[in-house]
Amino acid sequence: MQRSKDIRFWLPYSISVLCAILFIYAATSKLWDFQQFKVQLGQSPILTAYAGWVAWSVPLIEYILAILLFMDRFRLYALYASLGLMTMFTTYIFLVLNFSDYIPCSCGGVLEDLGWTEHIIFNVFFMSLSILAIWYCEQTTILKTRTC
Repeated sequence: MQRSKDIRFWLPYSISVLCAILFIYAATSKLWDFQQFKVQLGQSPILTAYAGWVAWSVPLIEYILAILLFMDRFRLYALYASLGLMTMFTTYIFLVLNFSDYIPCSCGGVLEDLGWTEHIIFNVFFMSLSILAIWYCEQTTILKTRTC
């Protein structure tokens, strides 16, 4: 029984660490080449009017989520927010691919080297991990064995 309690804690924690690393990397790479990131957002058919605001808010949100993912008290909320953010990124990619003539890539670092199919698979993988971690956290909360 003790082993299952450990899994209910360590699996969501490990997934949270992976998501936090992803968000820290993504935010840092966006800020590292901020001008290019902002220009690419400005070229987006969906985000043109909001490029300046989005360029600052996305890395900030990614950093905040990364911090919250490490905190037991806020982990479940941060996992839900991570799932939401990754869902928004994936939806954006889908919309741009299917309804736009020009497809800018505002990702940074090694993510920029992924093709669109691979990028969607990557996002869905992290969304699935978040769902798994949320499920484990919810089970832990129901059983009241430990905070997630």
